[in-house]
Amino acid sequence: MSDATFGNRRAEILAAAEVWRRGGLVAFPTETVYGLGADAANEQALARIFAAKGRPADHPLIVHVAAARDIERWAREIPPVVWRLAGRFWPGPLTLILRRAPGVSDLVTGGQDTVGLRVPGHPLALALLSAFGGGIAAPSANRFGRVSPTSAAHVVAEFGANLDCIVDDGPCAVGLESTILDLSGPSTRVLRPGAVSRTALGEILGAVPEIGGAGAPRAPGLLASHYVPDTPLRLVADAAAELAGSPPGEKPTAVLALRAPLPPPLNCRWVRMPAEPATYGQQLYARLREVDSWGCGLLLVELPPRAEGWEAVHDRLTRASGGAPKA
Repeated sequence: MSDATFGNRRAEILAAAEVWRRGGLVAFPTETVYGLGADAANEQALARIFAAKGRPADHPLIVHVAAARDIERWAREIPPVVWRLAGRFWPGPLTLILRRAPGVSDLVTGGQDTVGLRVPGHPLALALLSAFGGGIAAPSANRFGRVSPTSAAHVVAEFGANLDCIVDDGPCAVGLESTILDLSGPSTRVLRPGAVSRTALGEILGAVPEIGGAGAPRAPGLLASHYVPDTPLRLVADAAAELAGSPPGEKPTAVLALRAPLPPPLNCRWVRMPAEPATYGQQLYARLREVDSWGCGLLLVELPPRAEGWEAVHDRLTRASGGAPKA
């Protein structure tokens, strides 16, 4: 890293890398969400991630590296298609599930024979990883199961001053977690949808991969109830129609809507969400956290269309509502 890298942030980057070397926790930005990172080769540091998040021990972590060739330290039997995928999508919001290399900690893999790896598409994250010189295991920087953070302020709201270091670089550009592609078995499948679509993956793989399936390895963010806000969330087709048949509650109702109400319902805080999926995804977690600050009794979210580009948004909304979308 040259003296010109990130101007006067060079000292901050080197200091954060030194925290990792000492076994500390660093919250840092990626293009998807803020991660809570620790040295992936240090089991004491990894244990601190699980303790801080309240994360189950069998829930695997994703290892972030600075360059595609660095995955050879963490994976074995790497199929040739990996390098084609890396050339197209890395750095970027794609995690690959591969057979783990000897010596990779069970704390990283959740005791499985697979490991998740990615090169993040965020310049500051790459500078931090390069300065550290190794792999960083980094789930989202929030308590387990809660809404992921897309700003440093969200991280502070979750953990206060209990982290060793927080690197702030503003809001995340993507706002939803990475696509997870399983390449560890005989079939190729997407375990978690994200900004890299199945259609785009199919251009490299030769066929559009299926979603999930029996026998898939455990991966982050796949519980039926996940990304859950404090405000009870219900998915609806038409929020105005839903509210029209219900008397106003003691607490206001919040709405994340795709259309404006005519007229606005009483005792309701109505938020117009973007009609474009990438922008909707970028704003979603910040909006869920904003609603939690309003003291509402209920959050209604209008279901986006079942159309190209909306797969990741639908996945997160379904899990945020406890896994049961309205038909």
